[in-house]
Amino acid sequence: MMKRLMILLHLLLMAVMTVSGSVNGDVVQACELARRLSPRLADKVDFKVVETDRGRDVFTLESAGGKVVIGGNSAGSMAVGLNRYLNRYCRVTVSWYDDVSLDLPSTLPDVTVPERVVARVPQRFFLNYCTWGYTMPFWGWKQWEHFIDWMALNGVNLPLAITGQEAVWYNVWTRLGMTDEQVRNYFTGPAYLPWHRMANIDGWCGPLPMEWLKGQTSLQQRIVERERALNMRPVLPAFAGHVPGALRELFPEADIQALGSWAGFDEQYRTYFLNSEDPLYSRIQRMFLEEQTRLFGTDHIYGIDPFNEVDPPSFEPEYLNKVSRHIYESLTAVDPDAEWLQMAWFLYYQRKDYTPERTRAMLTGVPQGKMTMLDYYCEYKEMWREHEGFYGQPFIWCYLGNFGGNTDVQGRVKEAGQRIERALQECGDNLVGIGSTLEGLDVQQFPYEFILEKAWDYGKTDEQVINELADRHAGHESQPVRQAWKLLYDSVLDITPGNFAAPLPCSYPVHGKENRPVKYNRRDLLAVWDLLLQQDSITTDAMTIDLIWVGRQLLGDLFLAEKQQLDQAYEQRDKNAFYTHSDMLYELLSDLDILGSYHPHATLRQWLQQARDLGTTTGVKDYYEMNARRLITTWGGHLNDYACRNWNGLMWDYYAKRWQNYIREMTVAMLSGQEFDAASCDRANDKFQQQWVTSTEEIISGTSDDDLLTFSRHLREKYRF
Repeated sequence: MMKRLMILLHLLLMAVMTVSGSVNGDVVQACELARRLSPRLADKVDFKVVETDRGRDVFTLESAGGKVVIGGNSAGSMAVGLNRYLNRYCRVTVSWYDDVSLDLPSTLPDVTVPERVVARVPQRFFLNYCTWGYTMPFWGWKQWEHFIDWMALNGVNLPLAITGQEAVWYNVWTRLGMTDEQVRNYFTGPAYLPWHRMANIDGWCGPLPMEWLKGQTSLQQRIVERERALNMRPVLPAFAGHVPGALRELFPEADIQALGSWAGFDEQYRTYFLNSEDPLYSRIQRMFLEEQTRLFGTDHIYGIDPFNEVDPPSFEPEYLNKVSRHIYESLTAVDPDAEWLQMAWFLYYQRKDYTPERTRAMLTGVPQGKMTMLDYYCEYKEMWREHEGFYGQPFIWCYLGNFGGNTDVQGRVKEAGQRIERALQECGDNLVGIGSTLEGLDVQQFPYEFILEKAWDYGKTDEQVINELADRHAGHESQPVRQAWKLLYDSVLDITPGNFAAPLPCSYPVHGKENRPVKYNRRDLLAVWDLLLQQDSITTDAMTIDLIWVGRQLLGDLFLAEKQQLDQAYEQRDKNAFYTHSDMLYELLSDLDILGSYHPHATLRQWLQQARDLGTTTGVKDYYEMNARRLITTWGGHLNDYACRNWNGLMWDYYAKRWQNYIREMTVAMLSGQEFDAASCDRANDKFQQQWVTSTEEIISGTSDDDLLTFSRHLREKYRF
């Protein structure tokens, strides 16, 4: 055993020798990443260090001596080169999910034409505060380790890194005199922490278990260690003024004010803001940053968003300028090298309030170049255009892509690419990065990989991008799949994401009203499905995803049409038509449920199992499951269905039950000659929803004995569209 270990260590050292004969840390990290993906890659690929290209990140790709040689100025650049090799030559896509294996070809190909690719921007940002709620709340190291690799492969070097901050805050608040009970009741439940961190709500679904605080601390330490090893700068939080209401009792002289209510939540969940001019502010900032640095280190860049979706105490320009200046001064008093990263989402969300005069005052309260703006939703509204390039502050062009982790076919991809090109031409050095601020991960990765690829100078045409994508999804060159993806890219994927955007089956039943209109040419999406169904077999995980993604969208669109006809039959008191369309709605819900069963990450079971696996006792497991169930259904406030997903298990165990109540109430009204009782239907559904989110009963879900291609073809024939 020891002999074999020594041989492996020797081979690893040989693999990381540079020309000068010394071991390079970046090469070591790149080798380890390749080995984590597949030991076969480690045997085929060598890495080497190359110089930057005029200070810009660069990678090279070539074959020599039977090996694929990937050069890069850092481990991160080498990772991008490795991903290029996997995508173009091996025709594979690395999933961002850890449990999806990498299906490499039987013979790993050589590189036919040497490549040298340079980064177009220095910073590539990824993630959104909300992603920690909609996708990541119950991740462990296994999920995070693979996801960090995925980010490196896609060039991310500026990831948001906000895991574990509650442990820091716990230490700060208790040192200031708060009790354990007060602090843990101030925190929200784990799935809702993003909105607590953004000062939207306090206490909702709390108290937070102590085991959560301890586990997240060690997890964050591993996250930032690996991200730094791969040349990333983790963006850690800093104090933005959000304090517990209980702090007013301990510091009655402090200038602490309640912020505005958020999303319909009751007064008891309201948040509080400490004026940045108050001496206590700087004290808390120092305590937090010193404790966070002790636990997690620092890369001197901090995410700070003082008034996200809530009104500040004043909109006076002078006040806004002072807030920014004092926050920045409190940062640099602790960390002289501090930089501020700020979401520009507030400029979109509260665009009527943040006039150019007010915004200029707020942004120029920080020295030039020390505040970087994340232009959050650029595929729809580029705020840099509304605010003169953020008045000289650098910014990162970001693609949002989805709200709430909604799982429909959406994403304004082609338009986003065109906007990036225009921004790169028009903004000069003020545009320092490209990134994505997706609220949640779904099974379809293409839009986000496409955006991150724009940060590198590949010089590829749209046709080349789509053909390469289609080939790796098919696992080989496939003209039907290429045609399918061309249709998706040119026609269907031109949808601006919106709140509550999932198809009608996931919507709360409302009589005579549908708020899920089809925003693309449905015939084009049907043509995409037909092209995908021409394959002889499915050989890749990516193609499994494509078929589910497109198929469930089409069934959802058909559900909309059937629901409209159901309502019409009711109005006309046509019983036969009513029963026909109600039966069709149940059939569609059942088939949608089964369709999601073909991929684990399109299932409710996977989501709930992650939540339960993180707990150590039955009570904590049940508590985590309640958080997981509530977030994607009733949410809280007036956000019911905001994070809806058309998942296996959720379709039949939850959404179908609500539609059953709706159809039952309509049936009673039609047979009795009475008007539809919307209030009675709402009472039944509200009771069901509240019982469901607190239940731990086994989820009812559908499955099929057929393979996905056979089942999809059966659906195509069954519904005839």
